[in-house]
Amino acid sequence: MKLPTLLIFFTFQATLSVCQISFGDLALENGIYEVGFRHYLSYDNTRTYQRIFDWNNDFIPRPIPVSIWYPSTALPDHREQMTVLDYMEILKEEEEWEHLPNEQILNWFYYQNTSINREHFKDSTMAFLESQPANGKFPAIVYAPSYQASSIENFSLCEYLASHGYVVISSPSRGAENKFLEGGTEKDMETQARDIEFLIGELAKFQNSNDDLIATMGFSFGGLSNVLSQMRNDNIKAIISLDGSIKYQYSTLKKSPFAEIDLVDIPFIHMSQKDIPERVLIDDKIDPELNSKFEFYDSLENSKAFSLKFHNLTHSYFSTLGVLFQTRDHRQDKSDFEIAESYKWVSVYTLNFLNAYLKGEQAALKFLENNPEENGIRAGLISKRFKKPEPQPIKFQDFNVLAGEQNYENLEELYKSLRENHPSLTLDLNRQNQNAIQRLKELRQ
Repeated sequence: MKLPTLLIFFTFQATLSVCQISFGDLALENGIYEVGFRHYLSYDNTRTYQRIFDWNNDFIPRPIPVSIWYPSTALPDHREQMTVLDYMEILKEEEEWEHLPNEQILNWFYYQNTSINREHFKDSTMAFLESQPANGKFPAIVYAPSYQASSIENFSLCEYLASHGYVVISSPSRGAENKFLEGGTEKDMETQARDIEFLIGELAKFQNSNDDLIATMGFSFGGLSNVLSQMRNDNIKAIISLDGSIKYQYSTLKKSPFAEIDLVDIPFIHMSQKDIPERVLIDDKIDPELNSKFEFYDSLENSKAFSLKFHNLTHSYFSTLGVLFQTRDHRQDKSDFEIAESYKWVSVYTLNFLNAYLKGEQAALKFLENNPEENGIRAGLISKRFKKPEPQPIKFQDFNVLAGEQNYENLEELYKSLRENHPSLTLDLNRQNQNAIQRLKELRQ
């Protein structure tokens, strides 16, 4: 992932070494399901797009490559197991270099062409291509990648969640007119938010997705756009931020006409990188406030919110591709073992958050509310903050829902009981009359 100057605090340029983590070293404990994977190309006909490397003047409907992981129960004899190279071939397709020879992938994109990195390509993953979906409906997660990144950048986490009974869908992070973003602008954020909304529509085509239980998950810049998409989509029930830019670029979100923090009234979790060392702050001209300031979290009033800091992870290692391929920075990066250990806990916290708020599992909720050490995590690895939502006044709509549940009988008793805990509740006569007319129409029909 190549980042613009605006986001330079996420890149580290000096004293580098090659990582030595293999896919198996991540040691994620998969769930009861096998993992199916599907990748296809869809189009948003409401927006136009130009394939910039085709070097022509053609504009086409916006192409949206879709990657989807899902629970599967297919028998091994009828499946093709995915490798890391299979995912990297999707990366080059999404970068619009489909015909690039595979041996040039590391030379062309992002990562060093080393023998260790080439060996990673051979690793088998947990997914099976076009495997038969398991029976039933499963909660869904829309994953928003980092700045100008591939839909598969966090494939290990996506596979892990699918094995535990979730459908995960993603598309690459692209600019509005072509593949290039403009530097993390409001326009870039809006473009990715619209892609997230497009993917919610794609979920409706997948018969095993429960469209009533949707969460968004975003890494880096995707962890800004996914908050915006929730602010204008009530069908999103939870937000996961993997060191999301909501911590670093809240000012960009506030420029959107849709930005209204009171609308964030669902569970939210942010998992943050460790404090950036002073040497790196000075060398890379990073504002020291990045280590401590989190205006969005501090401003939340209507959300049950968690903020975790992973003291052994720098920003790049909240993604699978970062853990496997990113060149290490000796000024601040921990050992490969420590990075893999922390990435595992990022995955475990993500799963428990989803289990708690999309599946209602009490054990998962307890895991979240525990101190990290109570969950078997060694001391000093993770620090946690937690806040509960402020009590909310009851509205006429809430009263009407409760009234409907008791067939609009004994309304005076209901009103009095609600007023005991919500003395500000008033019943507007005009609204009552409008509601009565609606109910009469329903009865006649």
